[in-house]
Amino acid sequence: MQPAGRSLRKSVPRSAFGSWVPASDRPDPLALIAAEERGRVAELLPIRHERMRASPFAFYRGAAAVMAADLAGMAVTGLRAQLCGDAHLSNFGGFATPERRLVFDVNDFDETLPGPWEWDVLRLAASVEIAARDRNLGRKAREDAVCACGREYRLRMRELAALTPLEIWYSRIDVRRVAELHESRSMGPGEHLPPKLVRDEHGRLAFRANPPLVVPLDAADERAAGARSLLALYGASLPTHVRALIERYTLVGLARKVVGVGSVGTRCLVALFVTQRDEPLILQLKEATSSALEPYVAPSAFASHAERVVVGQRLMQAAADLFLGWTRIEEHDFYVRQLRDMKVTVDINLLNAAELADYASHCGWALARAHARTSDPQAIGEYLGRSGAFERALTDFAAAYADQNQRDYETFCKARWL
Repeated sequence: MQPAGRSLRKSVPRSAFGSWVPASDRPDPLALIAAEERGRVAELLPIRHERMRASPFAFYRGAAAVMAADLAGMAVTGLRAQLCGDAHLSNFGGFATPERRLVFDVNDFDETLPGPWEWDVLRLAASVEIAARDRNLGRKAREDAVCACGREYRLRMRELAALTPLEIWYSRIDVRRVAELHESRSMGPGEHLPPKLVRDEHGRLAFRANPPLVVPLDAADERAAGARSLLALYGASLPTHVRALIERYTLVGLARKVVGVGSVGTRCLVALFVTQRDEPLILQLKEATSSALEPYVAPSAFASHAERVVVGQRLMQAAADLFLGWTRIEEHDFYVRQLRDMKVTVDINLLNAAELADYASHCGWALARAHARTSDPQAIGEYLGRSGAFERALTDFAAAYADQNQRDYETFCKARWL
């Protein structure tokens, strides 16, 4: 009997992913971006727009809603997985497991929902092409990088198909090889205080003001009172042993912090805790809104968008943050996580052609491992096959969608944003 995954090629050939033609009724990308910004902090939106204008890749990072609408019109196999929802090169990186090992994985889940596995792969592939164009790499180098990403996804998915669900769940990617191969910024096990964020005032730790990006909150500020209430409620989402751990810390500072590109305008706070011996811990409280994928897939099973994010992260990551939890205050959902913990990031702007291809392949590997935890890796692996047909289609799609992104970026830059 022919394997189910392979039989799907008849209805959705792998070559079907090799083109991009905008629909005649394609939604206005500016309208999609404006709709996404409703309810955000208005005074921060100019920062978001400025960051998105920086380059086509920066625009792409902030335009997840645009691509979600585009992908919804494409043919898919019907095989599903828990999706990152915003799989681009800057949403991968290294971080510490609770056992203090560094691993490489997907690290952003604001848009996570179950959906077609192809959507994450297509978004990641297009991000490789767009990033390569930002680096002024030639066509051959761009194709090699996209192909490396798709090839690694295919090969790793086929490897994972031979493992048991438990073996897949325990599989991890050691970050040391990634850190060795690329220019990276990392924080060691004892470095929990980003110097640009926290200062030491005669032995007393406090957030460093850098308005409007970092604004420390006075104890009497209503936002500070709300954050303290939020943190008190957040404890209910934690396991008993983590609550016992966090109770050994005392809250000593709060600040509003602007983060990322696509997230700018959502409510985000950082909380500084210390022990009796002034040992620090920084938690981030980040607002979770509806996923960009939500209009095109089944609604989230969770009443709280923050719980959706937390559960999606736990499903996809090899090792989720120990302090990951969620709560709701007034009409806003927030998830909470450790701000930085032995973090390793790769500056894509510093990569040459060979390094970009290698980094893209690691991202493809991480995405395959994340998808395999909640999907049918055997069926996906059989569909992808032994040949390079899928990654060849990906390179064509990525080039065509990068052209579309360029057009959208130019339209965005010409628009008058309030």
